[in-house]
Amino acid sequence: MIKIVADTLSCITVDEARLLDIPLLPQIIIFGEDSYRDDVEIDTTTFLEMLKKSKELPKTAAPAPALYQPIFEKIIQDGDTPMVICPTADLSGTYRSAVVAAKDFPDTDIRVVDTRTLGAGLGMIVRQAILWAKEGLSADEVEKRVTEMASREKLYFMVATLEFLQKGGRLGSAQAIVGSVLQVKPILQKRNGIIENFASQRTRKRALAYLAELVQNECPFDPSARLTVMHGDVPEEAAVMADGLRQITGIQQIPLYNLPAAILVHGGPGAFGVSFFTK
Repeated sequence: MIKIVADTLSCITVDEARLLDIPLLPQIIIFGEDSYRDDVEIDTTTFLEMLKKSKELPKTAAPAPALYQPIFEKIIQDGDTPMVICPTADLSGTYRSAVVAAKDFPDTDIRVVDTRTLGAGLGMIVRQAILWAKEGLSADEVEKRVTEMASREKLYFMVATLEFLQKGGRLGSAQAIVGSVLQVKPILQKRNGIIENFASQRTRKRALAYLAELVQNECPFDPSARLTVMHGDVPEEAAVMADGLRQITGIQQIPLYNLPAAILVHGGPGAFGVSFFTK
């Protein structure tokens, strides 16, 4: 049987991972000389409190290959095949760490899949992969379906400032300078595994309305879209957005996810996104 392995960039919490019965790898948050696992040592609220007091922007690191090794050993001993469903390798070192760890088991079939995405959409892919694994599908078939599903995901988000993306190396300095001078609220998209500037609005209210418009124009109006809302500690805005999207799409189940610290390191406080899957 396939055993799915995920990490916190999927917006899956430690408690949910326990319910799903899957291993969950952390991302590492670095403040100066101190580092914290974002599964058990730091959560989003604590991270934002530390960020306010920090004189320098924090950094992130992928889980080390050594964290994967005991997980792989346990899964193999149980007679199962590990399949690590990773965030995009262009923005995270998680994929590379898993590949390195898998090399210590040269005679074992270990699948490491780069989904080319991250956030709540990645979590939806993980949950679906678990169901496929429970159905008894082969590793080849699960991997094929994961890749196909990932190719249909749309991810749009806004940030309060481009400072975090620019200093973290996720966005060019020229774009960040222009955005800062004009005081615009950027709308960004995930495309081909990377973050790109998509549009801009002059106020946060207009930016949120534009996100809703994108959903209205591109998201299928049925539950198969797996429409989600994710936010950087702005639950009231997320709830309002979800209510509006229910009216627009008729989709009643729209989960809200608090973005993990490792995403907010680059997106900054107040980051806000929507994710869905096309047909």
